[in-house]
Amino acid sequence: MEKNHRKLFAPAICITQDCNLNCGYCYQKHKGGNRMSLETAKDCIDWIFSNIPDYAVDGVDICLIGGEPLFEFDLIKEIFSYAQNKHQNINYTFRATTNGTVLDDKMKKWFTAHNRKFKLGLSLDGAKETHDTNRNNSFDAIDFDFFLQNWLNHGVKMTLSEFSLSRLAENIKFIHYLGFKRIRGVNLAEGYFDWSNEEYIKILIPQFAELVSFYVKNDSLKLNQMFDKDLYICEATVRSRFKSCGVGVGTIFFNTDGKRYPCPLITPMTFCVDDLSDIECIDYSNKENFLDEKCFNECYIYPICRTCAGTNYLRNKTFKKRDKSRCRIEKLISLFIADLQAKRIAKNPKIYDDEKLYHTIEAIKKIRSLYLTEFEKYLI
Repeated sequence: MEKNHRKLFAPAICITQDCNLNCGYCYQKHKGGNRMSLETAKDCIDWIFSNIPDYAVDGVDICLIGGEPLFEFDLIKEIFSYAQNKHQNINYTFRATTNGTVLDDKMKKWFTAHNRKFKLGLSLDGAKETHDTNRNNSFDAIDFDFFLQNWLNHGVKMTLSEFSLSRLAENIKFIHYLGFKRIRGVNLAEGYFDWSNEEYIKILIPQFAELVSFYVKNDSLKLNQMFDKDLYICEATVRSRFKSCGVGVGTIFFNTDGKRYPCPLITPMTFCVDDLSDIECIDYSNKENFLDEKCFNECYIYPICRTCAGTNYLRNKTFKKRDKSRCRIEKLISLFIADLQAKRIAKNPKIYDDEKLYHTIEAIKKIRSLYLTEFEKYLI
C-alpha cells in the first residue's frame, strides 16, 4: 500500500510573534511583540500565488503562524477573505496551529464555517501532567471536541521535552484515545537539545517497545510521524542526493515585516543577524549545499533520516554537516520501526506488494544487523 505524497507549495506567514505561553523547549529566543499589517499580509499572499513552483501540482497550503496565531484572529479573517476574492482560480488551503487557549465562541463559529478551506491544528503534548509541564498549565483551557468535530483526520502536533520522554507511550495513546486518529508530529525538540544523552536512550527504549505493541494491535491508526517511515528505500540500489526538507524553496517563510526567509526556523526569532546574513548567500536550489557526504556514503538509514536543515546550521554553522547528536536516537528509532514493520507483516503479509515486501524485509534484517548490538544491553 503506497503512501499518497501530495505535491504542495507550503509557505508560512508569521502574523504575530506574540505568544501567551513559554514552552520549555521553544527555540525562538529572539521573538518580540511584532505583528503583521494587513497590507503586508496582502503582499505576501500575492507573492505566494505569483511564485508557485512547477512541482506544486496539488496546490498551495499556506500556514499562518506565530507566536500564537489566534491573537490575530481578525487579521486571519481578512487574509482569508482577500485570498478568496483575488485568487479564486488557484487551488489552495490555509492552516494554522494553535495552543488552543485563546479560542472563544466567535472564533469557533468562524472556523467551523470555513473548516474545509482552513485547517486549524492543535499543539498537544499528551495527558494533562505532561502538557501542563511543557506548556504552562494550559491543558484545561483546550476544547478537544471542537478540534475533533472539525478536523478529525488533521491530527495534532506533539513535541518531546526531557520531562515527557518517560511518558511518551502514555501520551501518544492518550491522544489517540481522545479520538485523534493522527499525530502529525512527534517531534524531537530542535535547537540545542542534546539527543545524544545516554539516559534518554535508556528511558525511550521501553516507551518505543510499548508503542510498537500498541500500533501492531491498532493497525487502523495512522502511525505517528516518528514511526511513519518507509524502510524499503534504504535498500535502493542508487541513492538519491536529496535535501531532507523544502528549506529555501517549498517552505518559504514571511516574517511579520514581510521579509522572506528560507523556513519557519531560520528567522530573526531564532538566529542572530550575522548568521542570517551568511545564510542569505546560500543557493537553496543546489541540493549539494545540503548534503552531508559522510552521512550519504556511510549511513544505511540516511534515506529515512529527515534532518532539519535549520537545526544543522544552528549547531554547526553550515547546512552541509548534520547534527550528529541525533545519530544514536535515529538508529534506535529505526530499530523499532523495523520491529513494528516485521510484526505488521507477520500479522498481514499482504500489507505490501511483492517488491516492496522483499525490500522492506531486507531493510529490517540490515537494520537489525547494524544497530542491534549497540543497544542490546538495554533491550534485555
